[in-house]
Amino acid sequence: MRNAPVPPRIAVIVTAAGASRRMGGVKKEYRPLLPQQSGPGGESLTVLGAAVLAFAASPRIGFIAVTVPQDPAAGEEAARACLPPSLLEDRSCPPVRFVPGGPTRRASVHKALAFLASWNPAYVLIHDGARPWVDGDMIERTIDAVMQRQAVVPLLPIIETPKELDEGGFITRHLIRSRIGTAQTPQAFAYPAILQAHEQAALREERDGRDYTDDAEVWGEFQGPVAAIPGVPANRKITFPEDLAS
Repeated sequence: MRNAPVPPRIAVIVTAAGASRRMGGVKKEYRPLLPQQSGPGGESLTVLGAAVLAFAASPRIGFIAVTVPQDPAAGEEAARACLPPSLLEDRSCPPVRFVPGGPTRRASVHKALAFLASWNPAYVLIHDGARPWVDGDMIERTIDAVMQRQAVVPLLPIIETPKELDEGGFITRHLIRSRIGTAQTPQAFAYPAILQAHEQAALREERDGRDYTDDAEVWGEFQGPVAAIPGVPANRKITFPEDLAS
């Protein structure tokens, strides 16, 4: 009898190391969801708690790393207090570890990727901690896609016709709407390659002052094409206080 194939090791990075300046300095990931939503033990959920819980519910996820601010007042203890106690205590859930972030989102993700080296995943999903409404279907579709394509990002089609402007405010290009989308998370990648890409991105940042807006851009510059999968309108990102209401 042949042995059953061993499923690939899949990790998740949830980013929550930012300062939330557009929320008035109050960390959006640590705020309660409104209207209140409950965890498996009946606990009220925070933004971060809901995001982490969604990934912990997938039996294919084996490890979760959460990036947190280096400031002790908003670091590991504050982040831990935002997660449902039942999630941290349930041994059937994947372990959750906290990683102090860096000065930028890219640097924070890089530190979390390096932290995962000892666990050695085959794939990693990278998700904004400020997207609490990610659902199980989106997570499973992302995992399926990354195992086939090595690098994937969910995209939403845009409704309005986009234009490109020059510095004087004049339109220089009339872009084709059907070929443009807005990126969501989780973005997912083959693990060793995305770590290498971030290492190269860090060198270019230091040398040229380059700034990267997301992990798909990092992969695209140093590894190759990124495949798109359909995003979900409900999987929106919290940026301003009014975004908290679902």
